[in-house]
Amino acid sequence: MDTDGRRANGLKYECLLFDMDDTLYPMSSGLNLACRKNIEEFMLHHLHIEESEVPRMCLELYREYGTTMAGLKALGYEFDEDEFHAFAHGRLPYEKLKPDAVLRNLLLSMPQRKIIFTNADEAHAAEVLKRLGLEDCFEGVICFETLNPPTETANYTDALDNDAVLAGGEAEHKKLDDAKKESSHSKPRILCKPSLEAIEAAIRIANFDPKKTIFFDDSARNIASGKAAGLHTVIVGKSVPVAGADYALSSIHNIKEAIPEIWEGEGEQQEQVIQPSAVETVVLA
Repeated sequence: MDTDGRRANGLKYECLLFDMDDTLYPMSSGLNLACRKNIEEFMLHHLHIEESEVPRMCLELYREYGTTMAGLKALGYEFDEDEFHAFAHGRLPYEKLKPDAVLRNLLLSMPQRKIIFTNADEAHAAEVLKRLGLEDCFEGVICFETLNPPTETANYTDALDNDAVLAGGEAEHKKLDDAKKESSHSKPRILCKPSLEAIEAAIRIANFDPKKTIFFDDSARNIASGKAAGLHTVIVGKSVPVAGADYALSSIHNIKEAIPEIWEGEGEQQEQVIQPSAVETVVLA
């Protein structure tokens, strides 16, 4: 549906932007914890970081840089990004994710564009959506590869926002405070949420109006950045809003009760399930 058509139908929102992990499925699935353990093993066995330092460092880098991998790159550790993603996600207990018919019907009944926006890699996103039975519910996926294309094709060369991620520094372990003061333009930048630049890049790539877009995410930091970028925001997995959140959903299944405006302007279509053509979700680039 084109933008003019959405305006003609009187829809308040034109696009719905969804985080994936711990948003489309609950954190209680255990994938988050399993992924962290895999990352810790990678840090220990591939990067040879002191075992006693790994758990603390893993968590601190995640908190500081949006992803542990982005933090490791910022500290100057050299490794192949595809190898890291394969190690972190390749052994996840995906079998714990089951088809979610309730969420599928909700998504298909929404008349807006629907896009996944995740820090994860393309292969992980595809596997999660397939396991949940949602692979044909989204127009596209903005993922790690979308925001971090090969160096020769990357075009995000403008100066980064203060909270954006830079890759650089020396190869030895530094304190986070020291690392944040250092940057190097000789290495590719890792662009990821909660960087405001990452969210602004997603807006450009998918070409949507932030003022007519709702952003769903389980991270308070990502929500704050989404609000700063002009998006309407929904914190998922919490019963009360966090700073910058317009809505709070204890579960993604509560969308219709909490935000009925998504369906406003569609008249009788509100109660219908729209069956899409059988097409695979594509990675936006």
